[in-house]
Amino acid sequence: MIYTVTFNPAIDYVVWLDRLEPGSINRARQELIQFGGKGINVSVVLGNLGVDNRALGFLAGFTGQAVEQGLAQMGVQTDFIHLEAGVTRINVKIKGGEETELNGRGPDISQAALGQLFEKLDGLAGPDVLVLAGSIPASLPSDVYEQIMARLDGKGVRVVVDAEGELLSKVLRYRPFLIKPNNLELGGIFGRELHTQEEIRACAAALQERGARNVLVSMAGDGAILLDEQGGFHQIAAPQGTVRNSVGAGDSMVAGFLAGYLQSGSFEQALRMGAATGSATAFSDGLATRETVEGLLRQMEGKRES
Repeated sequence: MIYTVTFNPAIDYVVWLDRLEPGSINRARQELIQFGGKGINVSVVLGNLGVDNRALGFLAGFTGQAVEQGLAQMGVQTDFIHLEAGVTRINVKIKGGEETELNGRGPDISQAALGQLFEKLDGLAGPDVLVLAGSIPASLPSDVYEQIMARLDGKGVRVVVDAEGELLSKVLRYRPFLIKPNNLELGGIFGRELHTQEEIRACAAALQERGARNVLVSMAGDGAILLDEQGGFHQIAAPQGTVRNSVGAGDSMVAGFLAGYLQSGSFEQALRMGAATGSATAFSDGLATRETVEGLLRQMEGKRES
């Protein structure tokens, strides 16, 4: 079973404007409500691809109830911890020429609530997969990812970490199954800009040497590369399409990679599935669906044969 953890879920209120005018009344020409948070995005896309999974994390208040009910209607299995105070955050994402976001703070998570999550995670064992994605709320210890991975160490659980900076660097000693920085985040870890594929590959290899088993680096329009735990190097070009939505594309790539790998056992197939799924979200207003992913896979297969 795949489990995802979202510490700070959200209702994403997405609005489209012709142009955002600060200080004025702006009227939306289109709007969309989604249930967000990086782990939740992974769960939704996995479900769209027919992969069983369960979403864990914390919810609060009437907005938390809406998230849980909405995910249930989408067929996503959930096992959230309900907090006694606060409300699950609402994020406003404005698409008016440029993308502007206003993200809510979210509820405080008590030590007792965190202990409940630890108890749930203590039940995981090989060959379970755990996805830890996103930033850590201010009310939680900054080393909570490390605490979780230390508790699971030696149990055979394959842990995926989609984070950046110091948060990612500190978990490498626990040998995560997969990490997925983009090229900008990868450069940030090493304190410099990466301009060539050789530089990106060298930095990805350095993270592997620090403990990561598989390193997947997304490079937007330049595709993606993968350094696998068997010593293989894989690269893939980005599918062709018009980018409409950057939110959730990285999460979708993680979901696609896991779906491809668990279904085939092939890192090459996992990379293709990850690239197609991430792009399917980028080319849509919402998250990737099976139909949009299959369409891009056909496109990619055609390009490979030509």
